[in-house]
Amino acid sequence: MSSAPSTITAVPPAAGKNKRIRTGHERSNWPATIVLLVCTLSVLVPLYVTISMAFKTTGQAVDGNAFSLPSPLTFDSFVQAWTLTNFPRGFAISVFVSVTAVAGEIIVSALAAYAIVRNWNRRLFRGSFFYLLAAMFIPFPVVALPQIQLTGLVGLDNPLGVAILHIVFALAFNTMLFTAFLRSIPLELEESMRMDGAGTWQVFWRLIFPLLGPMSATVGIFAFIASWNDFMMPSLIISDPELQTIPVLQKIFQTQFSNSYNVAFASYLLAMAPAIVVYLFTQRWVMSGLTQGAVK
Repeated sequence: MSSAPSTITAVPPAAGKNKRIRTGHERSNWPATIVLLVCTLSVLVPLYVTISMAFKTTGQAVDGNAFSLPSPLTFDSFVQAWTLTNFPRGFAISVFVSVTAVAGEIIVSALAAYAIVRNWNRRLFRGSFFYLLAAMFIPFPVVALPQIQLTGLVGLDNPLGVAILHIVFALAFNTMLFTAFLRSIPLELEESMRMDGAGTWQVFWRLIFPLLGPMSATVGIFAFIASWNDFMMPSLIISDPELQTIPVLQKIFQTQFSNSYNVAFASYLLAMAPAIVVYLFTQRWVMSGLTQGAVK
C-alpha cells in the first residue's frame, strides 16, 4: 500500500514577538548633533588659541591674528613664564595642596559614608547624612570671612589650611557619592568576614575600601581638578605671597605680562597642562565609578 504524501506546513512566527526590522538608515538626531558640535568647538577653539599663542614670538602675538599658526615655532615664552612666575615653587605648592586634598577627601568621605550606610537605622547617622546634604547648598563665599579669621587664629593660613578646607567643603558631595556606591556592596561579605573574627576596622580597610576603588578614583579626580584650579580659597586663606598656588601666582604677575600675550598664554598652558593630562589618563574611572554607584 502506498502512503499519502506528507505535506509540510509553514509555521508562522509567534504573534507576541515583535522584532524591529531596519529598512533604512536611522534618522539622525540633528539638534543633539548641533549642540554637541557647539560644545566641542567652545572647548577646542580657546584651547587652540592658547597653544598657538604660547608658541609665538612677542611680535606675532600682538599682530592681532590669534588664529594664525606660529612661524617660527619658539619656546621662549615658556622660558619667560617659567622664570617670571617662579613656576617650580608654585608647582610644588599646588601639588602639595592637591595631593593632600585628594588623599583626605577619599579617606574621610569613605569613612563617613561607611558609618552612615551601616548604621542607617540609627537616627543620629541618618540625620548626619541629611545634614551633610544640606551643607552642599552653602557656598564658600558665604562663610569666607569666618574661615579667614579662624585659619589665621589657629595658624593654618598656609597651603595646609587650604587643603584642609578643600577636604571639609567637599565632604558632603563625596559622602553622597560613596554612600550610593556602598549600598551596592552586599552586607553578606562583611558578615562572613566578621565570622572569621575580623573587627570593624579590619573589615573596612581589608574588604570595603578596596571595593571602593572605582568611586575612590572618581572622587580623587574631582578633588584634584577642583583643588588644582582653585583661585578663590588660596587667595583668601594663604597670607604669604611666597606660598601661593599657581592660579594665584598668575594673577599676581599678570601686570608684568603687559602686552606679552605669548608669555601669558604660555603661563596658562603650563598651569592647566597637569590637570588635562591627569583627566585624560583617568577619565574612564570617572564614568565607571558613577555608573556603578548609580545601580544597586
